[in-house]
Amino acid sequence: MSTESRDYGKEAVVRHRETRGKVSIAPKMKVETLDDLSIAYTPGVATVCMTIHADKSESYHLTNRANTVAVVTDGSAVLGLGNIGPEAAMPVMEGKSILFKELAGIDALPICLATQDTNEIVQIVRALTPSFGGVNLEDIAAPRCFDIEDALQDLGIPVFHDDQHGTSIAVLAGVINALLVTGRKIEDTKFVFAGAGAGGIASTKLLMDHGAKHIILVDSVGIISRDRTDLTAIKSSMLVSTNPDNLSGGIAEAMRGADVFIGLAAGDMVTPEMVSSMAKDPIVFAMANPIPEIWPDLAANAGAAVVGTGRSDFPNQVNNSLVFPGVFRGALDSHATRVTTEMKLAAASAIAGLVKEPTPGNVLPWSLDREVSKAVAKAVSEAA
Repeated sequence: MSTESRDYGKEAVVRHRETRGKVSIAPKMKVETLDDLSIAYTPGVATVCMTIHADKSESYHLTNRANTVAVVTDGSAVLGLGNIGPEAAMPVMEGKSILFKELAGIDALPICLATQDTNEIVQIVRALTPSFGGVNLEDIAAPRCFDIEDALQDLGIPVFHDDQHGTSIAVLAGVINALLVTGRKIEDTKFVFAGAGAGGIASTKLLMDHGAKHIILVDSVGIISRDRTDLTAIKSSMLVSTNPDNLSGGIAEAMRGADVFIGLAAGDMVTPEMVSSMAKDPIVFAMANPIPEIWPDLAANAGAAVVGTGRSDFPNQVNNSLVFPGVFRGALDSHATRVTTEMKLAAASAIAGLVKEPTPGNVLPWSLDREVSKAVAKAVSEAA
């Protein structure tokens, strides 16, 4: 197992305590004189209100709505930490808000809900819609996350579950370049996913939209096969397009002979022997956070040609931060009412294209590269 030279967890607690979190609200208008107050607030604001009352679309021009995203969670699936609740989810939501602002200039507001009831969450988000130009659903456990996102697609503003689609776009971008490095064609590549939750299922679908033909999904019980009688509806539906040979067993059986392993499950679940059993020059994206399914040095020593993780302190970070700022910037700028498959594919291609000469240690751009969100926003706007 790799060790860190710095204790980022300890440092993070100290830093967060010093600043009392990561985000605050800053004014866009000066309020220094009586005239300023009369324009920003009463009496002038009444005319602004009535202008919007006459035409609700004016809320996009007379308020900050067009540049505001709600980051909504119920705290049920936070990072790899699990169901830790809304209060404990707030640091992650604040982190998303920082990245929205820093990378795309979007004002994002963390909203952590004290309910894990699907209908309640849907009703709450519907009620919040007049305040926002978009909704980023975050860290909501499967299968509830699928139902919530589906139920909100008629709001008239983009609703994007980042754990599904941000993950899938980042995965596809990394795969595109990793396949170039290892000389593979996607239609001939055998993929194995550890984790059949939101990210795993969405990534499987997007890879297939890009041309993948052979994918095996593995959950905590084992390979998702036609012999299983314990599958949820969403997992059963995936059998229409996955596991064509109806392979059964566990993660070891699934990885044998596979070209690509993508981990969205739990730390330290993959052994070097499993990597060695894969095809020649395999690709390993061990994305569980904070502990990857297998540490990068162990995977490389076992024969992996390209290794990525979800962490920022190793090469090839396969992370949603490459995705969601630019996706929402593009969606907001183009007045998109939803995020389509074409927009997701365009975003993945844009991210991959920023790495001009992919190498084993560089298949994805740096998460804090400002050019990423610009390129993604442009691609998403054009696709919209």
